[in-house]
Amino acid sequence: MSYNITYRNGYKSPSNLWHHDDRCPRKEWSAELDTARVYAEGTTEEYLSKLNLKDCTIDTKVYPRKPGDHAPEKVRSTLKASLEKLSRSKVRVFYLHAPDRSVPFEETLREINALYSEGLFEIFGLSNFAAWEVSEVVLTCKKNGWVQPKIYQAMYNAITRSMESELVPCCRKFGIRIVVYNPLAGGFFAGKITSVNNKPEPGSRFDDSKGNMGSMYRARYLKDGYFQALPLIKEVSEKHGLSLIEIALRWVQHHSVLTPSDGVILGASSAAQLEQNCVASEKGPLPEDVVKALDEAYKIVGFDAPSYWR
Repeated sequence: MSYNITYRNGYKSPSNLWHHDDRCPRKEWSAELDTARVYAEGTTEEYLSKLNLKDCTIDTKVYPRKPGDHAPEKVRSTLKASLEKLSRSKVRVFYLHAPDRSVPFEETLREINALYSEGLFEIFGLSNFAAWEVSEVVLTCKKNGWVQPKIYQAMYNAITRSMESELVPCCRKFGIRIVVYNPLAGGFFAGKITSVNNKPEPGSRFDDSKGNMGSMYRARYLKDGYFQALPLIKEVSEKHGLSLIEIALRWVQHHSVLTPSDGVILGASSAAQLEQNCVASEKGPLPEDVVKALDEAYKIVGFDAPSYWR
């Protein structure tokens, strides 16, 4: 299973995350950096361009903030802007970050194919599309002989599993690799927030003081069902001397529906935090009672869990 590193917070300098020699944080890994035009108002791509990322590839995305943002000319201009900010001639993966249902998929996909033919990206990806929309995209591309999506980026963790019933079978049918984001539920598994009334740590995913990302994450995970499930997980974590972060990452690695060909996106705000996440991800399966506790926690969360599609 591969690991991507996400870089979202353009409001901070990346120097606190990347090592001084600007190489992959773990020398035995090759880093696939994940970002998007929409992250931190586009500043993440600009910051990444200032690093010597010779050992790394970069993936980016175009998000439809308003109807019409996936019109052909908008998709093209957004990718061009990303490449300019990144100081690169191409990216590895170019994602449609979410569906723009105001534009016929065929129009968007025709332009995606043109951009692919021009060598501006290597792999076409989707994110936050419903399973039936993924099918429509694939069949439209097949019908026209266009580049097909080969990777899907999905929200997934031990207590947020909505993708399992429809999306996973769809991706398996069409040979689409799955890469998951939010394996720590946006930082919920850090265990620092224990109530919907807690004030979020400044700079965290739940901090809504800068942009709308914090508000989105608060609406996604800071719900009663999650906090009702948390004590159940904490009890078994203390019993086995495991951190909640380690439990979450080992579950994704060994007990989820992911296969060795799939991937996980790791986020971090410092090199030390990234190293901690890497070490946890490399450990073996969890004790059986921990897995059972996570299953029970997932049942408690129930309908409070966000959908994988938008």
